[in-house]
Amino acid sequence: MEQGRIIKVISNQYTIYSNGELLVAKPRGKMRKGQTPYVGDLVNFERIEDSVRIDSILPRSNKLLRPTVCNVDQALIVTSLKDPDFSEHLLNRLIFLVVLCDVEPVICITKSDLVGKEEFDRIDHILDWYRKAGYRIFFSHPGSDDEQLKELLDGKISVLCGQSGAGKSSLLNRLDPSFKLHTQEISKALGRGKHTTRHCELHPVANGLVADTPGFSSLDFSRMDVSKLDQRLPDFARAIEEGCRFADCIHVDEPDCAIKQAVARHEINPVLYEDYAQLRKEAKTWKQY
Repeated sequence: MEQGRIIKVISNQYTIYSNGELLVAKPRGKMRKGQTPYVGDLVNFERIEDSVRIDSILPRSNKLLRPTVCNVDQALIVTSLKDPDFSEHLLNRLIFLVVLCDVEPVICITKSDLVGKEEFDRIDHILDWYRKAGYRIFFSHPGSDDEQLKELLDGKISVLCGQSGAGKSSLLNRLDPSFKLHTQEISKALGRGKHTTRHCELHPVANGLVADTPGFSSLDFSRMDVSKLDQRLPDFARAIEEGCRFADCIHVDEPDCAIKQAVARHEINPVLYEDYAQLRKEAKTWKQY
């Protein structure tokens, strides 16, 4: 039995990368009633005459719901400063979405060359909250030195998320010019425009693999368990160690809450807390919570 990673899924055909070779495979009959293979999955497969059959899926470290990508090392949250304008609330929601999937968020700021110094300083002051919490932040724009970002992608499986127009494709093209050529070839072969991706695929970019799909901008939390979100936000987790009065405190309306006390002491970003509290209130309306 051989092993490889699924890098593309179209219908019931799975493209596997294994030891420098690309193979198009189908799952064995016994798998169709069990676990479904997804992009990013490590699988056991075997060659049977002139076909390749996926036999089993190795244990996953995590799974994103939309797009469905497994074993992701990090998510680059691409946030522009202009066209569209910077949104702290959207950034927070994307961070929540990423950490709830057990994926590390990395903040990538684009189009900083399109704003003046005063506006840049205002936003950079906001970003200090995220630096203080421990999130890594990178800036990228045409002509910028992106070597640290390239190192970040090297050997990793990454996904990009953010608003339409934030500059995700432009960012990838700067990091690896071959990405543009590769995606153009795919679009031409499929007879579709470059912005009408209908399948999920991992592309080689800067010696890593990056998911190319527009789906991760969806901010639907209704299928997710948000009850552990507080423990997955680093600045929240530090405050929780001090202990709330109630063991089941969700840090919204309860008294003597360590999180709310930390917000009052300016140790936690008040806007991040506001968005967290709003999400927890929304969760009460979902049937499963």
